[in-house]
Amino acid sequence: MRILTSLALLASVGAAAAAESAPASHADPAPKRYELSARASKIDPLAKEYPAIGFVFGSAEKPEDLQHACVDTRVASTGKLVIWLMGPNKELFDRVSSYGQHAIQVHYARGWFGKLYSGPPPKDDLFLSKIRLEAATGEDCSDQVAIANPDCIMQRAYQFVNWLAAENPQGNWQHFLTKDGTDLLWEKVTLAGISHGATTAARMAKQVRVDRVVMFSGPRDQFEVWQELPSATPPNRFFGFTHVLDEGWQNDHYSRSWLLMKLNDFGPIIDVGEVPFPFADSRRLVTSGDVGGNAERAHNSVAPGGAAIKVGGKFIHEDVWRYLFTHPVASTGHAVPAEADCLIDERSK
Repeated sequence: MRILTSLALLASVGAAAAAESAPASHADPAPKRYELSARASKIDPLAKEYPAIGFVFGSAEKPEDLQHACVDTRVASTGKLVIWLMGPNKELFDRVSSYGQHAIQVHYARGWFGKLYSGPPPKDDLFLSKIRLEAATGEDCSDQVAIANPDCIMQRAYQFVNWLAAENPQGNWQHFLTKDGTDLLWEKVTLAGISHGATTAARMAKQVRVDRVVMFSGPRDQFEVWQELPSATPPNRFFGFTHVLDEGWQNDHYSRSWLLMKLNDFGPIIDVGEVPFPFADSRRLVTSGDVGGNAERAHNSVAPGGAAIKVGGKFIHEDVWRYLFTHPVASTGHAVPAEADCLIDERSK
């Protein structure tokens, strides 16, 4: 892929978008950073296992359905809830909580790759899409899985937040529930993930309107076309970040998804090492940071965590992470043509 890095591409930031009203926090007599966890199987008695696709509870000694949450009441709340769709990530939660955002990580069906098929998926342009949607919404979308509503992302996230509202009133989790308490206010939610989680986050946001989507090393599903379907979440609310040595980038998997999603309407591909914050207000960010030529590390290096790149003991992408989670969605770069060197039809190889 060609990467445009000229400083001339920087768009004028202009006046910042008006801040959305944040909730009035419950009085916390001792403000602090709260970290909470609970098993999905304990929160909701209707939750169940799906051993055939690796969606299980584990044991008391080694639980696999443990879910995590974080909020820092020392920081003014922005009224946003991040739902992380991969394994626990303390470094990410440290950051989003410092931005004044609440965060949860939920247990959902993500172990079905390699169990349902081997090699490329069947020649169905929406094969993986249907599985992802069923795992996300609990609706009967795929004949490959049968995931009931209590076990989908949406219901497990709702049940967890409902539990947190009672368990941690200081955190004002109630702000994310509907007035009748029967669902989450999805328009206050940021869906975020890396790799498989980024892909599911993007697919779910096509179906369910959310506030924002943060896609680290994704979306993939390079043989599918769900990326160009109509979207409940406006496309300017999708933010992507990957490494140029990632195999998914080298083979145009992420870049084709970004084009099908028309993220080029909001700016060129920006190398964050060449163009400073706010990265021309683009939604398509990449890094060429030093990972020792290791493609596997490159894949994981873009998100906070052990693989993230440091210089002088400090993470080099702090400004990028803050941008992805907090940049005003109304501030966008200038539309550019689709990159001619990106292969859209992966099945033609």
